[in-house]
Amino acid sequence: MTIGIYSGSFNPIHIGHLALANYLCEFEGLDQLWFLVSPRNPFKQGQELMNDAFRLELVQLAIDGYPKFRASDFEFHLPRPSYTIHTLDKLKAAYPQHVFCLIIGSDNWLSFPRWHQSERLLAENPIIIYPRPGYPVDEAALPSNVRLVASPVFEVSSTFIRQALSEGKDVRFFLPPGVGERIKQGF
Repeated sequence: MTIGIYSGSFNPIHIGHLALANYLCEFEGLDQLWFLVSPRNPFKQGQELMNDAFRLELVQLAIDGYPKFRASDFEFHLPRPSYTIHTLDKLKAAYPQHVFCLIIGSDNWLSFPRWHQSERLLAENPIIIYPRPGYPVDEAALPSNVRLVASPVFEVSSTFIRQALSEGKDVRFFLPPGVGERIKQGF
């Protein structure tokens, strides 16, 4: 089975995350997509995070009923900081029957050389890049195991959602059903 690994803080998960994941499963050949909720991105130190269990709960709530999605706390059990190369090594060891494909935005692709062990990460793993506004990728220059997909572009971010919620805005249509209500209940 080919499984897309969509790792992130999902702080909180929103419809842009889900629409992209749905596109990748339905149009780009992924059998499943695992949302790996990350404890802390080494590049996002200082960002206020909802607690790990709560973010995982929101992802589980958001993906309920769609059989190609899975919420995962896999990175919660790995040493910190959580580096993608270590996560993929451990996933391949735990699930040798699967092929794992890393999913990243074009913004991350442009900073990819700064990632921990980026050369090994690139050499050993297939990568799917999805477009992000303002971060063009030269598709002709991509290595053979890296592909740029023509997914729809969603200009919604978790930062926008958090800011709107802190201002008392009604952002129910930016969030999966139930997620906004669960956030209002607190964590």
